[in-house]
Amino acid sequence: MRRVLAVHFVPCALFVAGVLALMRAGSFAGRSDWGAVWPERPEDMAGVTATVLVCASLLGLLLRPFQVRAVRVLEGYWDRWLFTAGLAAVLARLQRRRWRALREQTERTVRGETARRVQADARRRLAARPPLEVQLPTALGNALRAGELSAGERYGLTTLTSWPRLYLQVSDRMADILGSARNSLDTAVNLCWAFLALTAAGGAALYDEPFLWWWCGTTTALAAVAYKGAITAAQAYSGLMHVAYDLHRFDLLTALHHRLPPDPDSEEETFYRLSQLFAGAGEEDVLYDHGQGAAEGDDAG
Repeated sequence: MRRVLAVHFVPCALFVAGVLALMRAGSFAGRSDWGAVWPERPEDMAGVTATVLVCASLLGLLLRPFQVRAVRVLEGYWDRWLFTAGLAAVLARLQRRRWRALREQTERTVRGETARRVQADARRRLAARPPLEVQLPTALGNALRAGELSAGERYGLTTLTSWPRLYLQVSDRMADILGSARNSLDTAVNLCWAFLALTAAGGAALYDEPFLWWWCGTTTALAAVAYKGAITAAQAYSGLMHVAYDLHRFDLLTALHHRLPPDPDSEEETFYRLSQLFAGAGEEDVLYDHGQGAAEGDDAG
């Protein structure tokens, strides 16, 4: 219920309330009368409240299946369309330039406490980005890709194919923490989209009233703040993905009834073969381990 309210209902309610305010002010038809926005009678207030609740609930239900797409668009996966593909290439070059600048800053010889703190911050920011050759056009995309391409790879697992399986093996406490981080990310993304939609609605309604253009400026600024919050939440989520693999990668093997590897080299080989199987590019060639209880049951039979 908390996820439904925070992730889906609240952003939709903000958008519906904003559009309804513009409609009650008559902004789409002519000069705005902001005195007409607030209902004068209690029954009118009840009607407006019910309208916002019903419309926001319906809109949230309609948009819920598109949550992954809402995140991926802000990540910078724009290759399907000709115009956005060109824009993606330009922004990706900018992201690579920033990556090189951070790399140069981390490699400099510095003196002084302040310079060392700046360099340490550059190292932290560089570690939160994916490698140079796989940079995405947006900061949000790079924050998530940093986890998607390194969390499991440190142990030989391909994160993108193994994460849905490993996630089901994490402890209840880890699942709660991951869920909270994901809710924060999705909420920030949906708030960003809601404020961008209000910017578009305000532009359509107030284009002929320059003294009210503060509406578009305010909603654009709020969208930028929400986007920055999404980046911060994505970095936290990527960090938690690394922790999940650190603590629960062997639980994945146990759930699949595979033998636990005795050393790091065997571990990497086992997880590599498992990743190939998950991707449909290999055949399973392992000896199963069904546990001591199953073996004793077979002997008794």
